[in-house]
Order: sequence, then structure tokens, then C-alpha cells
Amino acid sequence: MELWVYCRVLLCCLFILMVEVQVIVGDTHPDDAEALRALEDQWQNTPPSWKRSNDPCSSWEGVNCTDNRVIGLSLASMGIVGQLVGDIGGLSELTFLDLSYNGGITGPISPRIGDLKNLDTLILQGCGFTGSIPSELGNLKKLSYLALNTNNLTGEIPPSLGYCSNLYWLDIAENQLTGSIPFSSLASPGLDMLKHAKHFHFNKNKLSGTIPSQIFDFDMVLIHVLFNGNQFTGEIPNTIGRVKTLEALRLDRNALEGEVPPTLNQLSSLSELQLSYNKLSGALPNLSGMKSLTYVDLSNNSFDGSDPPLWFSTLPSLGTLIMESGSLTGKLPQALFSSSGTQIVRLKNNNLNDTLVMGDIIGGRLQLVDLQSNNITNVTLSTEFKSKLELYGNPVCQDALKQTTYCQLQQSTSTYSTSLAECGAKSCQLDQKLSPQSCECAYPYEGNMIFRAPSFGGLSNDTLWHSLESSLSTKLGLPTGSVALQNPFFNVDDNLQLNVQFFPSKSKHFTRPEVQNMGFSLSNQTYKPPAEFGPYFFIAFPYSFADGHGGNIGVGAVIGISIGCTLLILLLIVLVLYAVQQKKRAEKAISLSKPFGSWVPSTKDSGGAPQLKGARWFSYDELKKSTSNFAEVNQIGSGGYGKVYKGVIPGGQIVAIKKAQQGSMQGGLEFKTEIELLSRVHHKNLVGLVGFCFEQKEQMLVYEYMHNGTLRESLSGKSGIHLDWKRRLRVALGSARGLAYLHELADPPIIHRDIKSTNILLDEKLTAKVADFGLSKLVDDCEKGHVSTQVKGTLGYLDPEYYMTQQLTDKSDVYSFGVVMLELITAKQPIVKGKYIVREVRLAMDMTNEEEYGLKEMIDPNLRDSSFLTGFGRFVLLAMQCVEEAAADRPTMSDIVKTLETILKSDGLQTSSTSTSSSANEFGSVRGAPPTHPYNEGVLKRNDSDAFEYTAGYDISANSERT
Repeated sequence: MELWVYCRVLLCCLFILMVEVQVIVGDTHPDDAEALRALEDQWQNTPPSWKRSNDPCSSWEGVNCTDNRVIGLSLASMGIVGQLVGDIGGLSELTFLDLSYNGGITGPISPRIGDLKNLDTLILQGCGFTGSIPSELGNLKKLSYLALNTNNLTGEIPPSLGYCSNLYWLDIAENQLTGSIPFSSLASPGLDMLKHAKHFHFNKNKLSGTIPSQIFDFDMVLIHVLFNGNQFTGEIPNTIGRVKTLEALRLDRNALEGEVPPTLNQLSSLSELQLSYNKLSGALPNLSGMKSLTYVDLSNNSFDGSDPPLWFSTLPSLGTLIMESGSLTGKLPQALFSSSGTQIVRLKNNNLNDTLVMGDIIGGRLQLVDLQSNNITNVTLSTEFKSKLELYGNPVCQDALKQTTYCQLQQSTSTYSTSLAECGAKSCQLDQKLSPQSCECAYPYEGNMIFRAPSFGGLSNDTLWHSLESSLSTKLGLPTGSVALQNPFFNVDDNLQLNVQFFPSKSKHFTRPEVQNMGFSLSNQTYKPPAEFGPYFFIAFPYSFADGHGGNIGVGAVIGISIGCTLLILLLIVLVLYAVQQKKRAEKAISLSKPFGSWVPSTKDSGGAPQLKGARWFSYDELKKSTSNFAEVNQIGSGGYGKVYKGVIPGGQIVAIKKAQQGSMQGGLEFKTEIELLSRVHHKNLVGLVGFCFEQKEQMLVYEYMHNGTLRESLSGKSGIHLDWKRRLRVALGSARGLAYLHELADPPIIHRDIKSTNILLDEKLTAKVADFGLSKLVDDCEKGHVSTQVKGTLGYLDPEYYMTQQLTDKSDVYSFGVVMLELITAKQPIVKGKYIVREVRLAMDMTNEEEYGLKEMIDPNLRDSSFLTGFGRFVLLAMQCVEEAAADRPTMSDIVKTLETILKSDGLQTSSTSTSSSANEFGSVRGAPPTHPYNEGVLKRNDSDAFEYTAGYDISANSERT
């Protein structure tokens, strides 16, 4: 084996030398070659084939040429880092440019992109671009497809886009754009000039002003208008009714007011209408003319009180009807539930009354009827009724149906995930996942698909998910069964979001061309999902390519290597034998002189023992004995990194021992650096490192043992511990103090990056301690408070701004902590059956209810019987501040500590993080820290090394689910 390694090294050196001295006869046009080489100099992580040849048109992956001219750059998901500089303007014949899903491409979009007069397709979605949209884009008269969504762009929409008369797709969603929508006048162009546009996707920005009536006219061919999640005011323009081609209209989550214009009823092709979360008033709109309508949401407006309108039960295609927190009164028509198309009816928080009749004829597709918090006094159900019915909060639940499931707060179950049942109990290591097609471990191309206007409102129809799996594999040219879907849910914006994994069929990795093709198909909408899913966008995760998949070696190189091997084979044998002999002598000498010399190569480290502060080294035999040979009876947890055992070390101390499994271990230098870090972080509310073992090819960490397990176990009842409200407040305060210490007193500061209820542990006194620093990141002073890094964390706790920008800050921990605070209130996990706790709490909150803020039904049943929840309102408001979408709007951890202390002290409670009283000097004074500071218990000092990222999970709880 070692002989082959040395052969490869020498052959690579020979090949590199040959490439350096070869005479290049290029086929690429000189101007294009010069522009691409300039981009290569600016970018990192370009495909390896770009380094092997100076002729882009002959072998550069992602470069498409015709007649020696570069006409296309398709580089989706390549992990490129850098900026889109002015050299791009030199590719004068470029017709399509796709740089999507390269989060490392940052900075402004170069104005010179306006020089690409032949550009037809421009896709820059899912990157890290900042600054404004260049007005020079208006020079691109041939442009038909423009996707700038999911970046960090600011400023206003340039009116010059109106000059792009061939544009049919305009997606600028998920940015920070401000101002109004430009429309044309004698002095300037506007978007009403885009007569061929079919897609206006402007959602989730900060656009304001009124929606101009000029952008809707008879000659427009728009099919998707997505303006939701902005700050639009004024009335809905009645000109919308002129655009007969409209299929999806989302105006929800704005500040629109006035009556819904009657012209809306003329949109006979419209299948989805969302007007919720506005200030609309007047009579309920008449939608009887919308014969294609499948999904309508009119919730949370100020319409006049009325009986359910007739169109509720007469629209033939209506599958989902939502009007929550409205003004409906009277009796629901029985015909609504007998329609063959009806699937979901959500009408909670209205004043519906009288008798609810669910007769003998119930539509076969009916899944859910949610009528909570109405005034229904009687219910008539047929014996054939099998659908889910929710009546909690109605008078009928006080007597007749009191003991039935209809009147209980029903617990949600897990949502759909592609079945791996045929694969048995097989598991994978590191970043590999189990392929449902082959049951083999592989590296999938993975990301999130977000559907902006699905025509269904339920998640329990497995047929839908099977159709999406089949569609993805067929249309992307993958074998049947090589697509896996995970955890679909409706996010806070009412978009359907799910994780998608595409698995290779011939090896463990996709090649770069395969990833480029899949990325391009998903970014430029070549792939069309089943009709029920509607418009979508895809955000890919960074992909790990295998060595050798960067491109093909040329024939000349192969001949050169063969000749080199022939000439050097005898010399290689002699050199290898000599090197092996010398290596063995050196290793033997090191083992005798430096007991830690085997940790890392001597060129990278001195070979000395790690510099520890309070942690000790254990031999493998010691830890083996302390766990009875790692007996299964002593196993207390497991995760992606390995298993956790309970042990008793000499002296009688009980510890938790994290034992890495083969294939998941770090290199020696990284492991050494991490234990040096952990041994120097000392705080009452951080789980302490007792020691480590690095021996016999084993990596183990020894932590203090936490007798009462994880916070999640206590909230779920698994641990048998009852956490009353006061204890929960102390748990929140204790964990907040630990995080505040990491953010503000460690040097350099530390961002935890994986705060969740399974990483908050409770000792025998119920003191909360933050655990698992496996994903932690040091923030160097020069990084100005943020780190550009690959997104890691746990679904449900992940900061949306961090996910979108890949800019990690301490406010990312604040967001995750806010989710934990909501868990303390509800005892629910962040995502349950597609329902996201942040969204559910935000929708349910009623600020006029000062005692419980409208959250009575969401509060953990173990807390509902409490006579008084100290500071509940302030706790809820603090939690919602923590989960603000913009990091700038969230408090710091020290602010959170102060607020929690105030909540506890206001009722005369002690601010100790334990459930029992503490000594007068509760926090102590460690290393000269003032005893009055609640989280100043030691300062982590920087060593001589640079900042490191720690990616191996040392989660000593039993549950470690990460993204």
C-alpha cells in the first residue's frame, strides 16, 4: 500500500511538471480565455479541470462553447468563493450564466454584466450578493430569465428592468429590497412594460407603497404574482381582474386595506388566492366566478360579520378553505363537506354556531375540519365520518362530546419521510446518507425545495409525496427510487418546505457535471413539479466532491505518465524501500522520546502534549475498565459521532464518556486543538470536560455526568422530572448565562451554533448546563462579529438569516435560544407534523390578552393548572424578540440574562439556575472575575493557533440531529 502511495505522489509531481512546460495551443477565443482566467484568479474552489488546462473550451467543466466562443457558464453548486467582478463583461458572446447555490460568492453584482448584450438567462439565486441591483441590467434586451432571489440585495427595483422586453421570469424574492414597484411614465420606464412576463416573484422583501394598477392590464400574460411578505399599503388595484391568465395570486402578509375589488371574481383561471394577514374590510368577497380555485385563505382581516357565503360550497375545485380569526357567524352548510374536492377546512376563531351536520355523504378526500373556538352547540355525525375533526373551545365540548377526541387538543404526529424500511437497521457515517434505491451509503446532492403556492393545505397524503419523488427522479434522469424527501412542513410564510436528497447510482459521489446539470435544471425551472405543487425554488447545500471527479486527464498527460512510470520504476522502488525504512526508524524514535508525537506530523506540531487547563489524559484501559468494557448496559446515548457511556473513574467520580466510532474521527491536530479549547472553557452553566483519551486508534472525551439528562427529556416526561414554571425560568436563565459567557467573555468569542433542548442538560440540582461544542465556531476580531461558513445546525432551531446568508453571528445562537424558550412554554418540539412552533405561536398571539397573550391552548398542560405564571407575558415577548427574522432586531444574550433576572426577581424569586437556594456568593469568583457578574466565570484565552472550526459532534445527549 505504501509503495502505491509513493508512486502516486511522484507521478503527480511529474504530471504537474509536464503541464507547466507544455506548449499551449488554445482553441478558445483570446478575449474569452483572458476573461475566464481573470475570473479564475478571483475565485476559489473552481473545478479542478480549470487548473489542468489553459484552454477553457477544450476541457473546463461548466464552460460551454460554440465556434471557440464561450456562450455559457453553468457552475451551480460548485462551492465557488469570491466576487462577480468586472471581468465577466469580457465574455461578449455569453448567452446563459448560472452561478446559483454558491453561497461563497459575495459582494455586489458587477455593473459590467450589462455589457453581455447576448445574455438570455441570468441565474444568481442562493448566493451571497449584497448591494443594489445594477440598473445596467436594463441593457440586456435579449434577457428572458432573471433570478436574483435569496441573496442579500438592498436598494430599490431599478426601473430600467422595464427595457428587458423579452423577460418572462422575474424573481427578486427573499432579499432586502425597499421602495415601491416602478411603473412607466414619460420620464422613466417601469415593470408594466414587461408585456411577456409570466412570473413576478417579489415576496419576502421590504417593498412598500401602493401596488400600482398600471402593472395589471389586458395585454399582460402574468400567471404567478407573488407579492406576499412585504409592506404594501393601500387598496388592492381593481385592474388585477384584467389579467385573465393569473393562476396564483399571493398578497398576504402586507398592510393592504379597503374592500376586495369585485373584479377579482373575473379571474376564472386562478387556482390559489391568499389575502390573509392584511387590514381588508367590508363585505366578504364573492368568489363564485373562480371555477378553478383550489386554495383560498382570507384569514386575519377585518371583514364585516356574515353567514358563510354560498361560494364556500359551490366551487367545484376548492380543496382548501381557510378563514381563521374572522367574522363568520351562523351555520356551516352541509354541502361544504360533501364536495368531492374538499380536503381541508380551517375556520377556527370565528363565531359559527347552531348545529354542525356532517351527513351521510362526505367527500372522499376530506382530511381535516378545524372549527376550534367557535360557538357550535350540537354536532350530527354520520357513521361513515372518518376525517379529523377539531372542536376544542366550542360549547358542545362542555357536555355531549366532552370525552371524545374531537374535543381534545390533538397531538400531531411525524410527517412524511421516504421509507428506508427495506434497508433494515443499516446506518452511515459522517456526511453520507442511506440511499433508498440501493440501501448503500453515498453522498447525496441535497437541498431545500420551497413551494410558494401549493394547491393543497394538508400533509397527510402520501400519494402527493410519491408523485413528487417519481417526478424528480424521472425528469432529472435519475434511477427510480434515488430521490428521498424529508419532513415537509408549512413554514412561517405559508410556503411548503421540504428537504430533498438526490442519490448517485454508480458510485458514492456525483461528478461535477452531474451536479451542474441537476443544479441548472432546478435553478432555471427546467424541472416542472406535479401541478399541485405550483411555483417553487430550490436552495442547494454545499456538495463534497470526491477526489478525481474534477475532470478528465488528457491523452497527452496519460502518455507522459506512462513514459514517466517506465523510466522511473526502478528508481521508485529503491526510493520507496529507503523511505519506508527511514520512516519506521523515525516513528520508533518518536515513540520513545515523545509520547504524543504520533498525534500529528512533526512538520505541523511539536509533538508535545496538549496544553490543558483542568482536564486530564486517560489511558484506553482506564476508560475500558470504568465502563465494564464499554458494556451495552452502560450506554446512555448515541449520535452521528459515536456512543456515550456512563463510567466511574478512579476516585469514584461518575462521568459520561463519548467514544467516537471508526470513520467519524478527526485528525490528530484538530482533536488536540478541540480538547485544548474545551479544557479552557469554565463556567457553572457549561458542561465541563474532565479529560480525554487518544490511544489505540481511539478518540474519547470524558465529561462530567449529568444525572437528570436533557431538557427535552424533562419536557417530554421521559426523565420523570416535573419542571414547574419557576424551575423553567431558572433553566432558561442558567443556559442564557452560559451562552452569554461564550459570546462576550471568551477570548476569542465562541458561537455555539447548535443550541437546542437536547443540548441543555440538567444536573442533580436541576442546574442547566449547555453541552456539545462540536459545531462551535471561534470568532476572530478581524471577522467583525460574523463568520462566513457552511451552514450547520439542527432543523427547527436554525436561524433563517444565517441559513440564507451563510453569515454566522452570535445572534444565530439567540434565535435558537428563542426556540428553546418556546419549548419551555409549550413542551412541544420545534417542528411537529409540518407545524413550526415559531409560526404557530406568532399566529396564535393576541396582544390584547395581557395574561396569556392568546396562548392558553398552546401552553404545556403541566403548566395550565398553575394559578399564576410569573412574568409569563414578558417571557413570551422576549422569546418572540429572539426569533425575529432579522438578526439586528434580536437582543444579545446579556440582554436576555438581564430580562430573565428581572422576571425572577420581580416575584421575589432567587435568580439561581438551580431549583434550590444557593449560597450568598452564588456565582463565585473565578480567575479574578467580579463575583457580581453572573456569567464571568473564566476567560478563554487565544493560543498561538488561528481560529478553528470544530465539526465533530461531541453531543453527550442521546439525540443529535443536525443539518
